[in-house]
Amino acid sequence: MGITKGHRFPITFADAFPQGLVLVGEVGPNTEFQSREDRAAGRPVRQRVDEVSGQRQWKATVTDPSEVNAKRASFEVTLLADVQPVPTSVEALPGMRAVELVGLTAEPRVSGNGEFKYLSYIYRATGFAGADSRGKSPEASGKAA
Repeated sequence: MGITKGHRFPITFADAFPQGLVLVGEVGPNTEFQSREDRAAGRPVRQRVDEVSGQRQWKATVTDPSEVNAKRASFEVTLLADVQPVPTSVEALPGMRAVELVGLTAEPRVSGNGEFKYLSYIYRATGFAGADSRGKSPEASGKAA
């Protein structure tokens, strides 16, 4: 029996991102596509809901400092929560903060065009944990918060 398409593999944050992640900007709602006709008719923008968990989807742009390919270093992570997740870490630079994701899953997919295809992942998480500059939570490193 094979693994079905769209299977989400649970993964620890340290295994997926050994040098941590940097949140760039703010977390915002992941909205459904709205056509020109929908906008003209004044229809409200709807937030996407995850088919598996039934929770609302939020999106955040992150950068992986361990990625050597600059084009693949920044990507979007989908956060699944009923209310908007808020990062608990302080800003290192304006609009940038080290974050650690909890409830992390990875879904493999093929990206790229033509003969330049490569394996990538869709990352989903349920929220943020506190993170210091190395991307490790204070609890994991033994430090008091």
